[in-house]
Amino acid sequence: MKVVELKRIEVVAAIIRKEGRIFATQRGYGEWKDWWEFPGGKMEAGETPEEALRREIREELSTEISVDEYFCTVEYDYPKFHLTMHCYLCSLLTDALHLNEHEAARWLASEELDSVHWLPADESIIEKLKTPPPAPTSSTML
Repeated sequence: MKVVELKRIEVVAAIIRKEGRIFATQRGYGEWKDWWEFPGGKMEAGETPEEALRREIREELSTEISVDEYFCTVEYDYPKFHLTMHCYLCSLLTDALHLNEHEAARWLASEELDSVHWLPADESIIEKLKTPPPAPTSSTML
């Protein structure tokens, strides 16, 4: 039996936060049309993840972001490709947002994160966002 190697795609995703809410976008095209995701996209040759994320957000949303902190990397096998998605916590540098590629967008409070139909790879990020960080222990408070 021949094992088929899935095509590999490496992308970046922005978890944009503002006033306790998370920015979600709805895909307006392709096989996953109408599903929700974090904005971002493919890295280009020679780009750092942070550079790719700032470029993608300019292209998709006509806005500028601050890439504040690495959050996680998701590895997910879709039927036609393997996705590696580097996720970063981000904030807006300007309030202007324009949907150039997406059908819709929403600012979601943590209790609303399950109110949209997330892409499968993004679901693990949602679970991680809903889990509060561990309380500091006495050994980490030095």
